[in-house]
Amino acid sequence: MYPQLLAYLLEFIKYQSEIIKILMVFLFGKAVGSVRPEQPINKEYRKLQVDELPILYQPEKVSFQDLKVAYFNKTGKELKPVRRHANSKTKVPENLYCPKCGAPSSYLYANNGANGQYRCKACDCLFNQQNRYQKEPVFRCPHCMKTLEKIKERKDFHIWKCKQNQCSFYQANIDRMSKEEKARFKRDPQAFKVRYIYREFLFDYQPLSPTSPVKPRVDLSRIYASPHTLGLILTYHVNYGISARKTAAMMRDIHSVSISHQTILNYVNSVSVLMKPFVDRYPYELSDQFCGDETYIRVNGRWHYLFFFFDAAKKVILSYRVSPNRDTLSAIKAIDDVLQKFKKIPEHLNLIVDGNPIYLLAQHFFAQHDIWFDVTQVIGLTNEDPVSAEYRPLKQIIERLNRTFKGHYRATTGFGSEAGSVSFVTMFVAYFNFLRPHAKLEGRVPVMIPELEQMPHMPARWTKLIELAQLELSK
Repeated sequence: MYPQLLAYLLEFIKYQSEIIKILMVFLFGKAVGSVRPEQPINKEYRKLQVDELPILYQPEKVSFQDLKVAYFNKTGKELKPVRRHANSKTKVPENLYCPKCGAPSSYLYANNGANGQYRCKACDCLFNQQNRYQKEPVFRCPHCMKTLEKIKERKDFHIWKCKQNQCSFYQANIDRMSKEEKARFKRDPQAFKVRYIYREFLFDYQPLSPTSPVKPRVDLSRIYASPHTLGLILTYHVNYGISARKTAAMMRDIHSVSISHQTILNYVNSVSVLMKPFVDRYPYELSDQFCGDETYIRVNGRWHYLFFFFDAAKKVILSYRVSPNRDTLSAIKAIDDVLQKFKKIPEHLNLIVDGNPIYLLAQHFFAQHDIWFDVTQVIGLTNEDPVSAEYRPLKQIIERLNRTFKGHYRATTGFGSEAGSVSFVTMFVAYFNFLRPHAKLEGRVPVMIPELEQMPHMPARWTKLIELAQLELSK
């Protein structure tokens, strides 16, 4: 009796323990006694095949006034409105106009009686009220030149598909199938991607300009610490990746300055607000070698993604977007940060990234706005194709940057807010670009500013960099 009761109680205790763990995860984002890993376990991105860009067909538009002038030059007569019969039962709405040339309703014929089809006397355009001559560009399949059909409307994009069975892209994919795959395709065609697909993104391009962290409560002009003390704090906390608590202990034990770890975090957040516009707007001298990748950071108990884009030759960080999602919009914003650094986008701009399809989709988005660049994907860990063999060194460089950042991030053990994560990353980038000597640059910093080189030590360089950032904001 007792062994059975004991076994029952043990099972009941285990069951309660599991419930408690689930509740703790739900409430606080972590389980009791759990050890938070430094990075998530193989968080794979969604496998997605991205086809090449479609052929964009822009319908011809003409001017009604130009047509009237051309008609007069040709015939010597004015182009007169349509003469309608007094007893005609078909009427053309007064607010109707030709979608091709803009001719008013007085120049439009009721082409098929009362069935709603009209013809323009000026440009001979045939249209109806449901299909008014194509006002918007038409997407065509690059393989068969047939018009794409919109099949789905998502929140941020529309999906267009070529449904022509004679399309060479479709036929080639069918021919490559084995007998087993063809049999499965007949049973479940949704399991195969055989037709040309294009995603038209609906993001507004204008709001993608860089944003600054949330303005902190601490005003740097009113803090009790001296500029040298602030420089010491930033040197310990940012340069050497020391946690705020240990930095406070070092200030107390070494410099006899009593300060709390929260005050240190407040100082860092305040400086980051000044520093971000300076970092983003600085006129960098760039090379032609750019690579990008994403890494993980912890925000509010959940994994977020940090998108880095890097000038591999100049060793300058160009983009450092923090996002809760590894999606196309995040990739678009990260690439936009890079494009903002150019006065004029280079003709042969090439971005080296991994196999994540969101970068190709971002390339399609910018192509919609007539912004063109190449995206080269280095896939896998081994050089299984000539492209990977050629561009593998750039991929390794961005991975090295990720490891350098992780060395500074590890002491934080994550952030309590998105604003805190942006502040930390901003300060890391400011240090990396303007203050950190690089071995590949023969011990020089990536961006050399004469005013900083004249400073005798690192705390003085930090205070001078803050002064330069304040001057930039006052312009």
